[in-house]
Amino acid sequence: MSEVRDLTPLFAPRGVVVVGASSHPGKFGFVALHNLRAAGFPGAVFATNRDGGEILGAPVYASVDELPADAVVDLAFVCTPAGANPEVLRSCARRGIRAAFIASAGYGEAGDDGRRAQDELVALADELDIVLAGPNGQGVVSTPASLCAQIVAPYPPAGRIGIASQSGNFVSSFMNLAVASGVGISRAVSAGNAAAVGIADYLEYFADDPETSVALAYVEGLVDGRAFAERLRAVTERIPVVLVKGGATAGGQRAAASHTGALASDDRVFDGVCRQAGALRAASIEEAFEVAATFATQPPLAGNRVAVLTTAGGWGVVTADAIHRSSLSLLALPDDLRAAIDEKLPPRWSRNNPIDFAGSETRDTIPEVLDLVTAHPEVDAVVMLGLGIQSNQARLMRAGAFYPDHGLERIVAYHERQDARFAQAAAEASERTGKPVLVATELAFADPDNAGPRTVRESGRLCYLSAERAVRALEHCWHDARHRARRAASS
Repeated sequence: MSEVRDLTPLFAPRGVVVVGASSHPGKFGFVALHNLRAAGFPGAVFATNRDGGEILGAPVYASVDELPADAVVDLAFVCTPAGANPEVLRSCARRGIRAAFIASAGYGEAGDDGRRAQDELVALADELDIVLAGPNGQGVVSTPASLCAQIVAPYPPAGRIGIASQSGNFVSSFMNLAVASGVGISRAVSAGNAAAVGIADYLEYFADDPETSVALAYVEGLVDGRAFAERLRAVTERIPVVLVKGGATAGGQRAAASHTGALASDDRVFDGVCRQAGALRAASIEEAFEVAATFATQPPLAGNRVAVLTTAGGWGVVTADAIHRSSLSLLALPDDLRAAIDEKLPPRWSRNNPIDFAGSETRDTIPEVLDLVTAHPEVDAVVMLGLGIQSNQARLMRAGAFYPDHGLERIVAYHERQDARFAQAAAEASERTGKPVLVATELAFADPDNAGPRTVRESGRLCYLSAERAVRALEHCWHDARHRARRAASS
């Protein structure tokens, strides 16, 4: 819908009813009720089906009209067949329910008859003044409300990223990445066919949501590209927006049409819309999440001058290459900073940027040099490499036949303490200086329980799987910073 709608009953309902609940664990009507209950939603939870009784401790009523007179319910999660849904909406309106998430399929994605049924459902929801999410969607998550109203897993940790997607599976993908990385989600919604409430509506809600600091969206097609561009620009004035677009090729466009009934837009036009509106277009789901996670957990980027800290030369070389291929700048090491580092490291360190410790680090050098570099006024951001090496060796020692003898127990504990300390030092340096400090190591994937990446997660930040991915995320932050500066200068 073009007018602004209040989505509060969708994302922060006082009570929820699952319409079409089932006692069969394999049915959507069971899964939706289970997920609501399992996530600890604090409001009232009801269920309806023709059989009545009780499912998972929730009372089951024959219809929405039969709910207790004093029940306070704002959201209906609808799992009934498409043909039953007009009457479901009417009963919701009679009970004062202000939002309905329609999980049912058989609408705009299902041919002419489905499109007619969808149009009629939208018109009815307008008439009844009900927020209509979906149809053909997987659900809605709102961690500030402990709401997990969806027919799939997972339920993510709480955080600052708001997600809206025309593909329900990609909502799950983003939330799976949140679970794995520890970087959490505020709100997430599968827009389904986006018949009445579209991606732009959700983005506008996120822009005004105090729980959300960055929006992340997957888009397959747009009905009105010009209107979307105008609304997108208004959103990016308030928060960063990261977009992934499906249907960028002819084959993808055909798949998009059959998937959600979306009309795929010209990819070049969409690219131009993103640039003009100040939205950040990511090339993949993984990149999109990492960019959003960077905005959600790192301070704003003030400039593009990057310093690289590494405990081994090769990592630094590859990172320097990535920076040179980007719009970022590999900082020429200032003389005063070089002199200060000289006092901390022996002469064999690189004496340049990347700052390669060349195996010369001792107990305190990494935190001390990190503090010097991050605090320097010519440094805008830091990429830190090599975290977890000591704990990786500790892991091998733990698994070997000689542990815990031969002094191994003590050295293993020391190695793990050090990596945890280095990870915490990175977070503290960033917080102290207000500058991004991005930590990258493949151990975040290869050994997530390694003390280094584990402590990065515990600090609430993303541990990047490679330096190239950290650089790419940082470059998106720089694009956003430049766009905001140009917008401020022209206003």
